[in-house]
Amino acid sequence: MIIFPAIDLKDGQCVRLVQGRAEDKTVYSENPAQVASDFEEQGAQWLHIVDLDGAFSGKPQNTALIKEIAASINIPFQVGGGLRRLEDVETILNAGARRIIIGSKAVSSPEFVKELISNFGPEHIILGLDARNGLVTIEGWVETSSLAAVDFGQQMKSLGIKTAVFTDVSRDGLLQGPNLASIENMVRNTGLQIIASGGVTSWQDLRNLMAMEELGVCGAIIGKAIYDGRITLAQALEVTGDGSSVT
Repeated sequence: MIIFPAIDLKDGQCVRLVQGRAEDKTVYSENPAQVASDFEEQGAQWLHIVDLDGAFSGKPQNTALIKEIAASINIPFQVGGGLRRLEDVETILNAGARRIIIGSKAVSSPEFVKELISNFGPEHIILGLDARNGLVTIEGWVETSSLAAVDFGQQMKSLGIKTAVFTDVSRDGLLQGPNLASIENMVRNTGLQIIASGGVTSWQDLRNLMAMEELGVCGAIIGKAIYDGRITLAQALEVTGDGSSVT
């Protein structure tokens, strides 16, 4: 199982939000590229980057910063946030991202997902499946739709999506542990490979997720817990292995 250290970009800074609320922001660094480089030095094999300004505005806002991050590291990374046009996806891939994460646009336009897979290949397109109380959230988690998260995952699988970042929004940034029941429900009922996000805090959280690896839990995103010193990246990698086999 791969560990994805998270770098959330807002106003040119590396930040963390609580449950996606823009007003509940903690700034961890003024130099996100240095944070990325530090994570690589500590052993990270992948990074998870979110353009929060893009998520809220509906259009990428931190492309220059993403290029700067790409130039500072040699490991692959995935990017989400505001990717709702074909040309924007192409721009972020050209900026150095290995994979892009499509979320809100996939809800409103499943055909867009098919177009992305056709143009760029399924290995470069993953689903951002964000849920609150079993329902899909959109627009940077601001709105909760009436669409059941499992149904949405099944639909995206049928269109060619293979992997999803699944975030239980209610757990994000609270350091309360992941919602294991909802993760297991998602992986068992969609057939997607799941990267778990939201609430991952401790060694035990990682062990619990690793117990679902055979079901299809292939990764875990850790943000606030690393930045606040609850667990180090080295400790997380010790629990899960270095993830070097992930492509």
